[in-house]
Amino acid sequence: MTRDTAIAKATEYFETGAFQSDLAHLVSYRSESQNPAPEARAEAQRYLVEAMLPRLEAMGFVCEIIDNPDPKGGPLLLGERREGDDLPTILTYGHGDTVRGQEGMWREGLKPWEITEDGDRLYGRGTADNKSQHLINIAALESVLAARGSLGFNTRIVLEMSEEVGSVGLPEVFRTYKDRLSADVLIASDGPRLQPDVPSMFMGSRGGTTFDLLVETHEGAHHSGNWGGLLADPAMILAHALACITDVRGQIKVPEWRPDSLTNSVRDALSRLPVHGGDGPAVDPDWGEESLTPAERVFGWNSFAVLAMVSGVPEAPVNAISGWARATCQLRFVVGTDPEEVVPALRRHLDAHGFERVQIRAHDRGFFSATRLDPEHPWARFVGASIRETAGDLHVLPNLAGSLPNDSFTEILGLPTIWVPHSYRGCSQHAPNEHVLKPLCRDALRVMAGVFWDIGASGFRGGQV
Repeated sequence: MTRDTAIAKATEYFETGAFQSDLAHLVSYRSESQNPAPEARAEAQRYLVEAMLPRLEAMGFVCEIIDNPDPKGGPLLLGERREGDDLPTILTYGHGDTVRGQEGMWREGLKPWEITEDGDRLYGRGTADNKSQHLINIAALESVLAARGSLGFNTRIVLEMSEEVGSVGLPEVFRTYKDRLSADVLIASDGPRLQPDVPSMFMGSRGGTTFDLLVETHEGAHHSGNWGGLLADPAMILAHALACITDVRGQIKVPEWRPDSLTNSVRDALSRLPVHGGDGPAVDPDWGEESLTPAERVFGWNSFAVLAMVSGVPEAPVNAISGWARATCQLRFVVGTDPEEVVPALRRHLDAHGFERVQIRAHDRGFFSATRLDPEHPWARFVGASIRETAGDLHVLPNLAGSLPNDSFTEILGLPTIWVPHSYRGCSQHAPNEHVLKPLCRDALRVMAGVFWDIGASGFRGGQV
C-alpha cells in the first residue's frame, strides 16, 4: 500500500456520501456550551459517549471521559492509540461544543441541528466550527490505518466540550494529565483557510479578552425635557471614552496595546498572504493601522472592537435620559502583549483622559494568550512540505487572526503546534447559516491523509528536514 492508497481511501469516504452522513449525525447533537440548561450539558456528554467514543475505540484508542474541574465547563475525552515506544507521538484536538443554535434566525429552509445541502454548501450549526474539522482528521487517520494496517506513530487525542466558553477547565486538565498528553507535536484543525481552494497552515493564534465598559450616572431614566442639560448622559460619556481608545480609523491609542513583535521575519511571511477576495465581506482599506498592510493588521497587530452597545431601551425609545450605558468590547492581541496588563493599561488610559467614572468589568471566561511558532520550525516545514505534495500550494500564517486555546498546548504541554484549518472565512461560524464547502472538505480529507501517512512513513520527530 502507498501514500496514494491512503489518499484514495479518504477521497472515497467523501465521494460515497459517508462523510456527509457522519457530519449530519454529529450536527444533530445540540451541543451548545453557551446554554446553561441541564439538557445542553447532557447533550455534551452524549456527544462524547455516543458519537466519539465508539468510533475511536474501533480505531484502537483507549479512551476515558473525564469531568471538567470547572463547573461551568463540559466533559472532556482523552484517548490514546499506542503502537511503539520508539515511534513519534502526535497529539490532536477538537471541540464538539458549539455556540447557540440561534433557531429562527437562519435563512428559510435551514435548521441549525439538521444538515441541509445547497449546491456545494452543507449548512448546520457546528459544520464549520468544529465538528467537520475533527471528523476530517479522525477519518484521515482511519484512511491511513486502512491502507497501511498501522499508523506508524502513536496518537493521543483531546476532545473538549467547552471551547466556545473559553475552554474553561482545559488548563487544569492539561496540568493534571500532562503525562498522558505528552507528544512530539500538536496537529489539529480549527479556524478558516485564507482562500477556499488553497490549504492554510498556522502555528499559533492571537489572544483575546472581552470586557464591558459601563457608565452609571443616576438612578432610573428621567424626562429629557425637564432634565436635559442637567443630568449627565451616560451614552455620550461612553461614546467619548470609546473614542479615546482608538482614533477615527480604529488605530489603537492605548500605548501598552501597541505590540513590538511585528519583526521583519513576520512581515516577510505575511507579505505573501492574500487577505482580499473569497466569499467574505470586502476589506476596508481605510480601517486599522495606517502604516501596515491588511495582512499585517489582522495577523501581526492588535485590534480593538466594540461587539455591542446599549443605553436605554433601543427597541422602544422614550423621551428620557437613561441612567446607564454599556459597551461589550474585545481586544485581539498578538505575541508581545501581556494579557494580564490589558485591563490595567486601559484603566490608566481612561483615567488619564478624564474617564474615571467609566467602569471596566472583565468577563469571567477570561482570555486566551497569544502564541506563535517560527514558520521555519522543523515541524512546520515537514507538515508544509506534505501539504504541498498533496495540494500543490499552501498559505503559511505565523498565527491565526482569531483565538484558540493554543496557549494550553504551548505553555503547559510545551508542544510545537501546527493547525491545518478545514473551513473558510465566509462560513458564517458563530452566526446563522453556518456551513462548510463540500470541495474544501474533500480536499482537506486528502491533505490530512497525506500528512498522517508521511509522518508514519518517515518516523519524523521534529529534527531537521
